[in-house]
Amino acid sequence: MSEKLKVGILGGTGMVGQRFISLLENHPWFEVVTIAASPRSAGKSYEEAVGGRWKMTTPMPEAVKKIPVMNVNEVERVAASVDFVFSAVDMSKEEIRAIEEAYAKTETPVVSNNSAHRWTPDVPMVVPEINPEHFEVIAFQKQRLGTQRGFIAVKPNCSIQSYTPALTAWKEFEPYEVVATTYQAISGAGKTFKDWPEMAENIIPYIGGEEEKSEQEPLRIWGHVENGVIVKAEEPRITCQCIRVPVLNGHMAAVFVKFRKKPTKEELIDRLVNFRGFPQEAKLPSAPQQFIRYMEECDRPQVQLDVDYEHGMGVSVGRLREDTIYDWKFVGLSHNTVRGAAGGAVLCAEALKAKGYINKK
Repeated sequence: MSEKLKVGILGGTGMVGQRFISLLENHPWFEVVTIAASPRSAGKSYEEAVGGRWKMTTPMPEAVKKIPVMNVNEVERVAASVDFVFSAVDMSKEEIRAIEEAYAKTETPVVSNNSAHRWTPDVPMVVPEINPEHFEVIAFQKQRLGTQRGFIAVKPNCSIQSYTPALTAWKEFEPYEVVATTYQAISGAGKTFKDWPEMAENIIPYIGGEEEKSEQEPLRIWGHVENGVIVKAEEPRITCQCIRVPVLNGHMAAVFVKFRKKPTKEELIDRLVNFRGFPQEAKLPSAPQQFIRYMEECDRPQVQLDVDYEHGMGVSVGRLREDTIYDWKFVGLSHNTVRGAAGGAVLCAEALKAKGYINKK
């Protein structure tokens, strides 16, 4: 019998669900045994349910092709087959909140890619290198839900991964004001160019809800646990514009920062390249060996050359230079569907397992 934890993917036929399937192929700790999706996919094999909509560049793993897709709404039945689930369901926020809580109440941990619970006060929203201590609120969440092992944990929005790690590495210099513009790939909308031909040679200066997430979610990550809830940080104040660009994968950010303590360029680069967190210390399977790298070339990072750094789990920073109005400015790049979505959730699950929150039923 396999010692691996049995995993279910909720919303397994969509783009993020497919990314989960790809990333979990041959995972040393986790094995996908159950895939759940909408009622229209239920009863079909995974291969049949996805049909011609496989959006990954790598082939569909053989191990999942014949798995019969279950109805995601049959919560008890799905939960009975797994130790925990990843959630990437495509529903309204209210429906997602309800179904993720329903799974948690079956004593099944839920590690979610969705945004529905990012501001639920006792649900941790975690980048494992930055704020794993927020997992402490799970004990209070379990009291609210009336569970022994069931809970919900989430990862943050994909857009913030390209600049929040750098700002975290520079925390000692007290960044207090940030202006960021993100240039976001179409896969962030669950699309390819085949699905969205009008994005070719086009730029759209609006992504619904994204600017609010980009300005507020870092503050929750930098917050602290108090009386069983997460209290968001007050600073730095962030203002953001989010722009959709004709790139398949990779979110880039152009960022301007003011610091209370005035660092040198050498100090800033040193803090980036030496930044480590729990995933690196614990040698988690999906953890990048070096979370943030600094690139000296004036034209890097580039999406085509750098988006897959550390298998898409690392962050690339470049063009760090003094600014005439702000103190410093830089460019960051992260993979939006790996580090920013499914990969970030897998790393969260690994951290939760390493800390004893997820185990066999």
